[in-house]
Amino acid sequence: MREPHRRFIAAALSLGLAAACAACSPDDSPSADAKPSSSKKASPSATPVRGTPGATGLQDSIYPSSGNGGYDAIHYDLALNVVPKTSVVLAGTSTMTARATQDLSRFNLDLSGFTVKTVTVDNKKAAFTRAGTELTVTPAQALAKGAEFKVAVTYGGNPKSLKRKGETEEGWLTTDDGALVMGEPLGAMTWYPVNDTVRDPATYDIAVTVPMGLTAVSVGTYAGKDGNTFRWHDEDPTIPYQVTLAVGKFELSTSTTKSGIPVVNAIDPRQNPKARTFVAKIPEIIAWGEKRFGPYPFHSAGAIVDHDPKLGVALETIGRPLYGKALDPEVMVHEYAHMWFGDSVRLSDWSDIWLNEGFATYAEWLWSEDHGSYSAKQWFDHLYEIPAGDKLWAYPPGKPVKGSQVFGLPVYYRGAMVLHQVRKAVGDKAFFKILKTWTAERKGTSATTAQFIALCEKTSGKQLDKVFATWLYGKGKPARG
Repeated sequence: MREPHRRFIAAALSLGLAAACAACSPDDSPSADAKPSSSKKASPSATPVRGTPGATGLQDSIYPSSGNGGYDAIHYDLALNVVPKTSVVLAGTSTMTARATQDLSRFNLDLSGFTVKTVTVDNKKAAFTRAGTELTVTPAQALAKGAEFKVAVTYGGNPKSLKRKGETEEGWLTTDDGALVMGEPLGAMTWYPVNDTVRDPATYDIAVTVPMGLTAVSVGTYAGKDGNTFRWHDEDPTIPYQVTLAVGKFELSTSTTKSGIPVVNAIDPRQNPKARTFVAKIPEIIAWGEKRFGPYPFHSAGAIVDHDPKLGVALETIGRPLYGKALDPEVMVHEYAHMWFGDSVRLSDWSDIWLNEGFATYAEWLWSEDHGSYSAKQWFDHLYEIPAGDKLWAYPPGKPVKGSQVFGLPVYYRGAMVLHQVRKAVGDKAFFKILKTWTAERKGTSATTAQFIALCEKTSGKQLDKVFATWLYGKGKPARG
């Protein structure tokens, strides 16, 4: 996500960064997150399965109640009707295919609001209860560990966004001509039942029927439309906040990059002509990212450019980032850098958010450096001149402890400063090898800061404890060194 950080911009301008800031705002083996899209259901056992309940929260450091245990989601099939400005804005059925990771007597999904009408597990009626954002499902028979199953939830209502203290509004946002979803960090539950955690990616088929004159846009490959039902297929395992839905008056355009990646852009016509110029940069930015970070990791690309005065941030929805009023190349560089850092190499815990935002911010600096503007060193030097009492130094970038710190200045800008200090310590050759090795070895997995540090030391042959202790975990403004 790209936060505007207006106070930081003002401080940077006072340091002579007007030209740059006008163009921007701010174990040793991979974990096996990728799941096969097809597998046989477990054979029924002669002995009835008793099972135990799945966990109602995965104890994330920042959001401990997020997500659910007892199963791995494999695929979501969403068949939805969206009619803006009515009493039932969204109605439909969400079918999740999952695999039990324990003998499972009941399990939970995350869902905020709505009226749930029916729940079935493998086409058999299941009991369910609601408590807050928890939808607890008890199948007619317990599920054996390893069994693949389908849970279908039919639901409807008027979706509403989430707003936690000190954090930005997230989830389903109503616009003047429809809606859009800003899912980070936990907004996916505002439009479909989901295992809303960064640890459980899945593939998606999304079919959305809207009134004539409106368009429904999501992630993945555009699979066409029947009448006014728009279909999208996401074959790349995706975590929930990186899935979006935008409904409104969009112009769809399609093209292909030189390397054969299909590009689908959806533009609110009120954003033209600037939006057309903006999305025309996509092939160039992908090609640049491939040189710096390795092969583009997904099967689709594009942009959703909506018109909403309230939409002051962008979001790295997989393969097709979502943009509002900020349409500068640096914003696109930031969001597309997330395709490698955040979408392909994913978080395993929200406390490691600097692995997403620090890396995407440093990508902006590299773009600037490669295109004849400020070098990464100049960006670092200008930031270092900011006084010690500023919010930039309020907490270590590698150690946010609450939700209001997840998208703060230290995570973005000090996170980028950490990477520059690593680059300085190991040299350019080793540093850029580290970036490409990280995206290659960790592609499609959930990663940790400890794994990144281990890779840096292994690749460079240097002990980097002091660098990370000082710049990633140190309190206050570090000594220059």
